[in-house]
Amino acid sequence: METIILFSGIFDLPWWGYVLVALGLTHMTVVSVTVFLHRCQAHRALDLHPLASHFFRLWLWMTTGMRTKEWAAIHRKHHAKCETPGDPHSPQVFGLRKVLFQGTELYRRESVNAETLDRYGHGTPDDWLERNVYTRHSLFGIGFTMIIDIVLFGPIGITIWAVQMAWIPFWGAGVINGIGHYWGYRNWSTEDASSNIVPWGLVIGGEELHNNHHAFATSAKLSNKWYEIDFGWMYICLLEALGLAQVKKVAPTPRFTEAKAVVDSETLQAVITHRYDVLAKYAKSLKRTYVEELGKLRRFAPHDAHALQSLRGWLHRDEKSLCDTERADLKKGLSKSRALHTVYSMRAELASLWERSSASREQLVRQLQDWCRRAEASGIRPLAEFSRRLRCYA
Repeated sequence: METIILFSGIFDLPWWGYVLVALGLTHMTVVSVTVFLHRCQAHRALDLHPLASHFFRLWLWMTTGMRTKEWAAIHRKHHAKCETPGDPHSPQVFGLRKVLFQGTELYRRESVNAETLDRYGHGTPDDWLERNVYTRHSLFGIGFTMIIDIVLFGPIGITIWAVQMAWIPFWGAGVINGIGHYWGYRNWSTEDASSNIVPWGLVIGGEELHNNHHAFATSAKLSNKWYEIDFGWMYICLLEALGLAQVKKVAPTPRFTEAKAVVDSETLQAVITHRYDVLAKYAKSLKRTYVEELGKLRRFAPHDAHALQSLRGWLHRDEKSLCDTERADLKKGLSKSRALHTVYSMRAELASLWERSSASREQLVRQLQDWCRRAEASGIRPLAEFSRRLRCYA
C-alpha cells in the first residue's frame, strides 16, 4: 500500500510555536502601519531613511496589499471631515456595527474616490516601484506571502496567512475606526468622539490611544500619560537611534512660571498652544465645584441635589453635543447652583479664545484678562484657583 506523505514545511514547530510566529508576523505589519503609513506618511510626524521606508512598503505590499496613497488620503480625509457625513468611516455616521464588521468595505469604497486621492493623497511615494509593482500588482504580494507561509510551515501556513490578512482589517478598519470613536476613556476634550480604548498598545502598536492622536495629530508619540504604552513610539526611538528615522514633532509639554500679575500676549499664546491641557485642568475644577455644590444641596435642599446629581454625565460634554431634551435638563439642573452654572458657562467663554479667528491678538488678550478677573472675583474657590494657574502658563 502506497503511503502519502504530506509536506509539513521547512519548520516543524509545536502548536504554540505557530501561534508565536503568527503574532510576530502580524506585529510587524502593525508596526509598518503605525510607523510608516500613519505617523510618517499621513501626518509627517517623522521622516524615515529610504532603507526603512522601502522595507515597510515591501512588507505592507506582501501582507495587506494596501497602497500608500490610498491609505494616507483616506486617513487625512477622516481627520478633515471627522464625525460628519464626509468622514469615510465614522461610527457616528454609519453606526458602530457597520464600521466594526464592515470597515474594510468602507475603506474600499473610499479608495476608488478619485477626488479623495487627488485632494488628500499628496506627498506619498510615486516612484517606479509604487507605480509598476505595489499599485499595479497589489494582489501579487499577498499571494506571494501565502506561498512563503506554506513553504515554511506546511498546511498550517494557510492559517497563519489568513491571520495575517485579517489582522489589520479587523483591528485597524474595525476596532480602531469603530470602537475608537465610540467607547473608551478620553484624556482630551477634542471636538470629535475619539477615545482611548486601552492604555496598553501591544496588539495594535499604540493606535488604540486614539483620543491622544486626535488631540495631537502630528505627534510621532501617541502616549500622553505615564500609564499609557505606545509600542510604535518605542520602534521609532529604536529607528532614530540607528539613524533610520528623524522625529519632527511630538505633543507639546506645558511649561509653567510664577503667576503673572496680568496675562499678556505670551500667556495667551501658551494657553492656545496647550488648550487641551487647559481644558483637562478646567474639567477638574468643574468636577470639584460640582462635588462641593452637591454636598451643600444634600444638606440644605435634598430635592435640588437630586436634580443636580443627574447632570454628572453631561458636565464634561459641550452643550452643542447634547440633544434638545438633555440641553433642557442641563439648564434646569444648573439653575439649582449659581456657582456650577458660572463655572460651566465660563468654560465655553474660555474655549472661544482659540475658536475665534476674526478677533485680533490684542482683543483676545483683553478677553483673557477679563475672564481671569471675573473668575478670581467669583468667590468660587476651584475657579479662582484655576485662573491663577492659568496665569502661570509659559
